[in-house]
Amino acid sequence: MDERKQKVLLAIVQDYIATAEPVGSRTIAKKYGLGVSPATIRNEMADLEEMGYIEQPHTSSGRVPSVRGYRYYVDYLMKKQDLTREEEDLIRSELETKARDVGKVIQRTGQLLSQMTSYTAMVLTQQLGPGTFKHVQLVPMRLSQTMVIVVMDNGAVYHRMIETPDSILASDLDTLSKVLNAKLQGLTMESIKLTLLKELYFEMGKHKHILDLALELIQDSLALKKEDKIYLGGVFNMLTQPEFHNVEKVKTMLSILDQEKLLCELLSGESRDEGVTIRIGGEIKDYDIKDYSVVAAPYMLSGRKVGAVGVLGPTRMDYAKVISVMDYLTKNLSRALERVILGR
Repeated sequence: MDERKQKVLLAIVQDYIATAEPVGSRTIAKKYGLGVSPATIRNEMADLEEMGYIEQPHTSSGRVPSVRGYRYYVDYLMKKQDLTREEEDLIRSELETKARDVGKVIQRTGQLLSQMTSYTAMVLTQQLGPGTFKHVQLVPMRLSQTMVIVVMDNGAVYHRMIETPDSILASDLDTLSKVLNAKLQGLTMESIKLTLLKELYFEMGKHKHILDLALELIQDSLALKKEDKIYLGGVFNMLTQPEFHNVEKVKTMLSILDQEKLLCELLSGESRDEGVTIRIGGEIKDYDIKDYSVVAAPYMLSGRKVGAVGVLGPTRMDYAKVISVMDYLTKNLSRALERVILGR
């Protein structure tokens, strides 16, 4: 594609993303300063249509990008869009203030992603199957409440809030954590013998209630089978997009969002070990969701992928904005989880 065609395609994509209205040659000539006449632009648009990069809706004389056009734009024409200082501060501060509770961190991540993109956000937490016990931490949260956090060697993380007596001190919880880590690290559920449990109760008998709850969570974690969970944010955000004034499209969207397994497969399949991936319309194989795009990126724990964050939106998505938000958000999510789980 020569430079002038690239400029015309870029103008069409940018204008359609901004307005949701088919783009005509006069609009491009007036708004984008390409230095050529509307007639010349019409010729270039005819070539782009023949090449499959733009399409003509039957109700309009203007053109809209095709899936191929969006793909060319994302791969070759799209410029990096930096977040504002305020947007970066919002992400950092929100994840830092929620960074003592894994569940709230995940939930807030979805809310932030939806809020900042105006699309539906998805956060996938992956349970990676049975593994060995790696680390436990008992974290005092507020009066009479403690969070038990269990980390497995496969990267899976489990947590539960438990009630604790007022007499329990932070130093007691720290001691309990150390004893559990010393006794259980590297063990599978089958390796935790009755004799080992007796040793634990002998050493920590005065805190039997807390020990019971902590061991229950550890054993549940060791026994869990592979199961992915997905959290949605801004489910109805897309209803504000012009494309979804069509009732049938709304029904299709709600049907997609109601299928947790489908969404988990979309996210886990789209995100590689690192970086943002973009699937546009018909590129999403095996699913009849040609009017949508999925942008996904993994988040990490100690350099290992433990989940993915994604956005489901119309093909007329502001890809540059979404990618910038997701890239910054996943990096800060990874840091927040390391602070919560590993105390870093």
